[in-house]
Amino acid sequence: MPERMIILRIRRQEHPRSEAYWEEFELAYKSHHNVVSMLMEIRGNPITRQGRRTTPVAFEANCLEEVCGACTMLVNGRVRQGCSALAQNMPQSITLEPMSKFPLIQDLWVDRSVMFGHLRKAQAWIPIDGTYSLGPGPRIRPEVQEFAYLFSRCMTCGCCLEACPQVNSHSRFMGPAVVGQVFLMGQHPTGAMHQDERLEALMGVGGISDCGNAQNCDKVCPKGIPLIYAIAKLGGDATRKWLRDLFWQ
Repeated sequence: MPERMIILRIRRQEHPRSEAYWEEFELAYKSHHNVVSMLMEIRGNPITRQGRRTTPVAFEANCLEEVCGACTMLVNGRVRQGCSALAQNMPQSITLEPMSKFPLIQDLWVDRSVMFGHLRKAQAWIPIDGTYSLGPGPRIRPEVQEFAYLFSRCMTCGCCLEACPQVNSHSRFMGPAVVGQVFLMGQHPTGAMHQDERLEALMGVGGISDCGNAQNCDKVCPKGIPLIYAIAKLGGDATRKWLRDLFWQ
């Protein structure tokens, strides 16, 4: 019986200003293979399906457990993590492309640093002075902890930005991920003290008002984070803050 083969069709580009091109690779099927392990196998022997030696495919990966978000790419047109895209759950022919909403570095490797810039802009952290003991932390109800945990699972992977039609070259929308993290910081009693400052950032250019409510973010989030809820909740909070600022100046 002939050996089952997997064909990888990969969109390649040497650097951001060069022309993109396609290359195909053929590998023997292994049930434990995922996209990242297949790319690593190609790296060890970079020969195309046509028998031509080429350069190893550039990509990013780290944890291989769908925790770090580094290996996000388009797999057969769907944005997802390469480490959890298993060969046993995919067709024989697999097409790999880099995400389109982030600056390309090389091949499947993109620069996601814009997402971290958005987190800084929105001050999506809890400011606590760690130079001395603050004593026991504030009590948080279990149901609040449970719901907040969903948002703490964000990997900054970029899936929600890739799927969002409002994140494009004509818009400055920061995307759903930062909204989810601002919501998370507001669930902590200490973080809630500074939530108005975070809302101020979301009310500015590229903020929550630029959301078109396509709701693609919920569909593609690999962690099932309820981003639509966070967008709706903070949208209401932003409106109330605007009214307070308008009438209480």
